Amino acid sequence: MNKRRVLIAGCLATLSAIALARAAQGKRPLRVVPEVDLACYAGKWYEIARFPNRFQKRCAGEVTAQYTLQASGKISVLNRCRLEDGGQIQAEGVARVVGKGQPNSILKVRFAPAFLSFIPQVWGDYQIIALSPDYTYALVGDPAREYLWILSRSRQMDDAIYNQLVDEKRRISTPAGCRRPAVRILARKDVGSSDV
Repeated sequence: MNKRRVLIAGCLATLSAIALARAAQGKRPLRVVPEVDLACYAGKWYEIARFPNRFQKRCAGEVTAQYTLQASGKISVLNRCRLEDGGQIQAEGVARVVGKGQPNSILKVRFAPAFLSFIPQVWGDYQIIALSPDYTYALVGDPAREYLWILSRSRQMDDAIYNQLVDEKRRISTPAGCRRPAVRILARKDVGSSDV
């Protein structure tokens, strides 16, 4: 009877260790760009592709993000998109570098009113995963791998660069063992559509 209990306890401990290892793997940090010149990163970016998300559900096309570096070191954010009916919506926010020994490519962004900025939940993760040396394209995501954007300084992106970024996206996708699929469909803008 004691051997049986020991065997059952050992099996439970092993299963618990496997579950904890998988959970920890899901929390592994993204490999981000080691350093970003935020003054060069500022400016207008065009969304080429993204993971579908709830806050861009109404966007039908022409999605842009305008980043402006402030004297305080914070970044003002102005996101715009075209709706199905041809109208336009926009969201204004602010981003800040996380700091505390982290690369400056790890930022937090909020679109909630400033008086709520003390609440951690109003700040979303914004991590620059890939960035061209000339700051003409970028891959941005979050550590949970729920959000992902391919951005460009121009409305269109060369297919070779797009495919390179999609390959990078596959590298950082949801780890094995998680229930979410590792490959998601990106909605491409201005350059056709493609299943990734």
